[in-house]
Amino acid sequence: MRFAVIDLGTNTFHLLIAKSDGKNYEILYKTNVPVKLGEGRINDNIIIPAAFERGIETLKKFSQTIAEFNVQVTKATATSAVRSAKNGLDFVFSAKELAGIDIKTISGDDEAELIYNGVKLSGAIEDLSLIMDIGGGSVEFILCDMEKLIWKKSYDTGAARLMQQFFKSDPISDEDKNSILNHIQNQLADLFEVCEKYQPKILIGSAGAFETFAELIIRKNNQTIDISTTKTYKFDYEEYIAISLKLINSTHNERASMPGMIALRVDMIVVAALITNYVMGRTKLNKLTLSTYDLKMGVLASLL
Repeated sequence: MRFAVIDLGTNTFHLLIAKSDGKNYEILYKTNVPVKLGEGRINDNIIIPAAFERGIETLKKFSQTIAEFNVQVTKATATSAVRSAKNGLDFVFSAKELAGIDIKTISGDDEAELIYNGVKLSGAIEDLSLIMDIGGGSVEFILCDMEKLIWKKSYDTGAARLMQQFFKSDPISDEDKNSILNHIQNQLADLFEVCEKYQPKILIGSAGAFETFAELIIRKNNQTIDISTTKTYKFDYEEYIAISLKLINSTHNERASMPGMIALRVDMIVVAALITNYVMGRTKLNKLTLSTYDLKMGVLASLL
């Protein structure tokens, strides 16, 4: 049996194709495209025409690839950008009409659960953990241990939203930094209450920005680790802090020239670093692990 999973994120559309014999699975193909569906007016809850068109064109290409791999089951999930957009239903309709892809728009709660299932599949959960997934439109937090999901919540404080609202300087000014941190502090109050009660031991970063943090450190240290084929990566805390502060204090051009940086994240990585450092500081966590398995692997797990 062959399965295709499409994850329509606010920044990136992902396609994953796998086959299973009922017991084991093998990933046959994966790709991602920086569609930037939340470009320009995500805080107005609008998918702008250029982003709308990029999204549909990408889905048409995904549809062709799915046909070439003779896939039997396809599952496409849309998250924050489509979920909150006034023209989100128009996008879902156009995807069906023009690309032949049925999209299910999932809730923030469902998104968090699928992220948990994906991270669990990676083997990254070794203790009482706080999983964090920084998307463009939303950020999901999941408190869990090796056996169970304890608490989960999705917040509309994604990197694209915060960037469009607060990030107006280069390098980012103290004023812009403080605006972002004040916003996070207000939004995440109940998260910190839950963490105070349960005292998680490790922060697990789910793919996305955390892959970029890892890639920057790997390149800096001339290591031979390939993040694209790795399930997990344990950060050295001091190395993570050093790279995050470098990102926050650098200009757009300085970040763009860093080995391991991808164009999509040149500016959003600053917001991701600010959120991550703030959460680690407030929860007194100094252990950070990357899980390259995220929502799309959670969807695959549910299909298998």
